[in-house]
Amino acid sequence: MDLSLSDDQKLLKETVERLMQDNYDIDKRRTYIAESNGYSSENWQQMAELGLLGLPFDEEYGGFGGSAVDVMVVMEALGNGLAVEPFLSTVVLCGGLIHDAGTAAQKATHLVEIAAGKRTFALAHSEPQARYNLANVVSQATAEGDGYRLSGAKCVALNGDSADWFIISARSNGNARDKEGISLFLVAASSPALEVTGYQTNDGSRAADISFNDLLVGADALIGSLDQGYGVLEQAIDKTIGALAAESVGIMDTINALTLDYTKNRNQFGKAIGAFQVVQHRLTDMLMETEQARSMAQIAAMALDVNDQAERNRELAGVKARLGKAGRFVGQEAIQLHGGMGMTDEMTIGHYFKRLTMIDRSYGDADHCMRRYTEGLSS
Repeated sequence: MDLSLSDDQKLLKETVERLMQDNYDIDKRRTYIAESNGYSSENWQQMAELGLLGLPFDEEYGGFGGSAVDVMVVMEALGNGLAVEPFLSTVVLCGGLIHDAGTAAQKATHLVEIAAGKRTFALAHSEPQARYNLANVVSQATAEGDGYRLSGAKCVALNGDSADWFIISARSNGNARDKEGISLFLVAASSPALEVTGYQTNDGSRAADISFNDLLVGADALIGSLDQGYGVLEQAIDKTIGALAAESVGIMDTINALTLDYTKNRNQFGKAIGAFQVVQHRLTDMLMETEQARSMAQIAAMALDVNDQAERNRELAGVKARLGKAGRFVGQEAIQLHGGMGMTDEMTIGHYFKRLTMIDRSYGDADHCMRRYTEGLSS
């Protein structure tokens, strides 16, 4: 099987890498994080002008009809630069939900605006009691007239404090932890019934906790079919895991480059520490873990084309479990080879390791995903 990139994908990779090189270093990233929305609006518009924000959408909605591999190429380059712009939450996760399950009117209204860089989204799904169980939803959606009344609370909505719109999950039928009975709704962030509490996460990104009581939405806010939101949500999370896998590889590539450079320039006992064989062995182990992770990211991209949901879930769980362990190994080795001071805010390497740690905890950590993978093998 040929896993090499096409000429167009190579050009796409070069374009995003150039964008990161021109607009990102650790000091600029600190400046972006300090902005009120937690990222650079100018960078976001540049991404729109380059066509990146509409990459996975159909052409009629301002997109290019890109594949999972195309998204993987972009996410790997964004990982290289440690970008904080809401590409994952807006384009991959919420944009993917609307693209896959939205009505023609919803797509025309929202996807075009996303592609133009004029609208950002956040998924409000996680709840405090749910941990990694996607079906554990207790927020309620009650039919009222031609619409619905929503009440509940959500936590850790990625980029939620700067989003223009939310996709909110709520239980319209059944009991907590039932897969059937979950529905998804489009809600404007300007709704007076929404209370949004934003904060910075450990890796410098932004998130928000959201509460809503007696929030009224129309029938046109429903994404997909009533009570059938779980399958749509699961598919969108699968795409997000695939994107995170590619981002992880980009981060590990940069960690390896930074660590190699440090060991060439840090002198001890009269010579560079990189000259010692034991250090060279550790650098080699880091590289091997990264290359294995790259293969897993490619497997993730291919798994997204699998029609069998159970097989796709199993493959992506295995990918994420392996990537979580690889990221932890590469990050910890890099910190140790920097003499431990890599964890300080002044050192670039620590910021990359923090992001790897956050990725591991997103949508199931390595241990959780390994359990899912083994359960899938036995079923």
